Amino acid sequence: MTPAVVIMGPTATGKSALSIELAKAQNGEIISMDSALVYQGMDVGTAKPSLEERAGIPHHLIDICAPSESYSAAAFRSDCLRLIGQIQQRGHLPIICGGTMLYYKALTQGLSPLPATDPNVRARVQEEGERLGWPALHQRLKDIDPPLFAKYAPNDKQRIARALEVYYQTGRAVTSFYAEQGERCPYPLAEFVLLPPDDRAALRVQIRRRLEHMVEHGLLEEAQMLLNLHLPSTAPALRCVGYRQALEYLKGEVDYPTFMEKAVAATAQLAKHQMTWLRGALKDPSRIRLSPGDAQNLQIILERLGSCRPSQNSKISADFFAKI
Repeated sequence: MTPAVVIMGPTATGKSALSIELAKAQNGEIISMDSALVYQGMDVGTAKPSLEERAGIPHHLIDICAPSESYSAAAFRSDCLRLIGQIQQRGHLPIICGGTMLYYKALTQGLSPLPATDPNVRARVQEEGERLGWPALHQRLKDIDPPLFAKYAPNDKQRIARALEVYYQTGRAVTSFYAEQGERCPYPLAEFVLLPPDDRAALRVQIRRRLEHMVEHGLLEEAQMLLNLHLPSTAPALRCVGYRQALEYLKGEVDYPTFMEKAVAATAQLAKHQMTWLRGALKDPSRIRLSPGDAQNLQIILERLGSCRPSQNSKISADFFAKI
């Protein structure tokens, strides 16, 4: 069986352009592996490829949710597996492209059997966080789940809240679930990693230019659209990098220069996290490293598809994925 292709990489490394090149060359269809591209109306701030840029190539899992809705890693796994099968049945090449590593984990390793959140428990945690402050709730993790206490920042509302929700519902630490992996991906994968040199100064310059371009082309207008929807503070769309900082500016909480600096810093932190994870992933020799912008990348992929015996990620431990 011809493997499905996975093209991974940090933000702004040309994943979309390369996946479109490959789709043109191999009659492919692209499955987005990006947690921000699922949202309708959030185009500029997510660097969503336009209809013209998609060049008539079928793209999946883009614009499938309103900003008021949630889309989980479990939903991505289910949708992605279904789409791989359908695309292969059509005689086309599935190309999975993106940088949301939690989605990649869900696809390749399944998910730890964490319980779905009880709305009442979520409301309780959110109320405590607003009343006591998230650093205080972070301190609770010191006894409940020491590894997460050491890993999470004191103001990481999303992760702290989820850890406490799981503990309140089950009496167990989130990390106790990590060894209980779900089902692996049933399809063979040929995996490629676009990874730039670790030049943080150059990366920040690139991120700033990209952010300035987004502002010029409508990022603040998109953020205003989100503000007008009066979404709850827990809505995942509001946590997307760039939009979160833009909303602070629009609400008068920070001035424009501070908004820009915070957005650049948050994007750089995301890219750093992605690059650290991807460097670890490249320890598996079945994955091929590509250099962003290299004209030979397409040929490297085509040659690999013609000769590879793809890995199904059987060598990766639960501890590795726990670092995501």
